[in-house]
Amino acid sequence: MAERIAVITGAGSGIGRASALALARDGWSVALAGRRKDALEETAGMGDAARMLVVPTDVTDPDQVAALFAKVKQTYGRLDMLFNNAGGNVPMTNFGDFTYEMWTKVVAVNLNAMFLCANAAFRMMRDQSPQGGRIINNGSISAHAPRPGSVAYTATKHAVTGLTKTISLDGRPYDIACGQIDIGNAATPMTAKSENGQMQAHGQVMPEARMDVAHVGAQVAFMASLPLESNVQFVTIMATKMPFVGRG
Repeated sequence: MAERIAVITGAGSGIGRASALALARDGWSVALAGRRKDALEETAGMGDAARMLVVPTDVTDPDQVAALFAKVKQTYGRLDMLFNNAGGNVPMTNFGDFTYEMWTKVVAVNLNAMFLCANAAFRMMRDQSPQGGRIINNGSISAHAPRPGSVAYTATKHAVTGLTKTISLDGRPYDIACGQIDIGNAATPMTAKSENGQMQAHGQVMPEARMDVAHVGAQVAFMASLPLESNVQFVTIMATKMPFVGRG
């Protein structure tokens, strides 16, 4: 099989790290993007470092995103998959107290950066020979239903769904597939507070179940493994007992 090349954003921890390791085990070469070089190098050291390219990148900066994909092209000559994973949030805040500064901070990484990375990957996949590739966007359970006090996170994750659908449509002529993985309570530092309790819609704090983040990595690797004639358009992977379906 020809060498397969992936870019993963937010690869220094959590879901990005688990996905990078899963892809490397499947024989992919993976460019690791994220703000902290030390965290990216730690990820590379946990797997086959020869298959990992560390590229420190602030994905909210258009020039750094352009440099990331230029480095991938220079190193590998092509791109087969982008896992558009980087994201962030601010503390739970009631809508009436949510500030514009909080809003723009979340939008910058959860939506603007998603566009920048997908746009650069799309152009590279469109213009390379052979043409085509796959973009996987990290949505969230919040792409379907909000938590209390999460207006920016919820709005951006709903917007990611629109981004996914548009890329899927516009990518058809170029053999560019796009799908979305919506994740609920993978065991990462970002969800650590779930075990102690998360505010629920009825106003009480309750502990929530979490799942091994490696299961998310395995799902990303499965989506990436499909031939371009097939696509997982949307998939939800979540802790079985987390409060999402029905009344929780």
